[in-house]
Amino acid sequence: MKKIFLIIAAFAVTVSCEKEIDLDLENESGKIVIEGNITDKAGPYIVKITKSVSFTSANEYPAVEGAQVTLSDNAGNSEVLQYVGGGNYQSSTITGEPGRTYTLKVNAEGNEYVAQSTMPQPVDFEGLLQDSFVVGGETSYTLLPVFTDPPALGNRYLFSFTVNNNPKKFFSEFSDNVNNGMLNQRPLLLPNDDSDPGDIKVVPGDIIYVEMQCIDDKVYTFYSALLQLSGSGPGGGITPANPPSNISNGALGYFSAHTSEKLSAVIQ
Repeated sequence: MKKIFLIIAAFAVTVSCEKEIDLDLENESGKIVIEGNITDKAGPYIVKITKSVSFTSANEYPAVEGAQVTLSDNAGNSEVLQYVGGGNYQSSTITGEPGRTYTLKVNAEGNEYVAQSTMPQPVDFEGLLQDSFVVGGETSYTLLPVFTDPPALGNRYLFSFTVNNNPKKFFSEFSDNVNNGMLNQRPLLLPNDDSDPGDIKVVPGDIIYVEMQCIDDKVYTFYSALLQLSGSGPGGGITPANPPSNISNGALGYFSAHTSEKLSAVIQ
């Protein structure tokens, strides 16, 4: 299977569920891959459009140029994004507002792809609490995101984090199915394996940069499947496949309208 690194970023509670997004996808060369985000922070916002490649190809994903990319909301705002190179299409006027539903339309190579995402109301990201545990003489670290889930059931969260200036992103998806209306008790397990080149082992003095996103249900489903599929392999019990995109017409990828809050912590 060809590995595609989705630049989406970034985790559940157990060791097996916390990993870099490095996903074995089915061997589907030439399919449109769309990665789009709009947040409650100031733009511009980027929609990236590329092509998938076969497992026999290099890790280079061809940019899709000449597409018409339109971003609109249910308040009557709409704009056509401008191509800025590298498969990236950039907004200039539209704004992200919690509670609004956003529609992404992409016309590329004679096909139309459509996605919708509703931006949830923000939940306050109050802090990060550090803890650690020792297994086999090795110390591993965790960070507990401090936030209180709203009373209404159905809130979904995505956490992403990076270590120091390393661009590698890790992620975790949370739901409130267990702790609805309660203070969060689910930590982020920080990486503790540098046995291979490019791996990361968190040690005291490292800075962890964490982003908390409030996401809608379809985006949560995409990330939840992505997390499970990235753990596939011998003994994993899951056949590698493509996660369920919220984009129509067979496109790979996702479109997410979400809130965003960022905090950092220095490991002690």
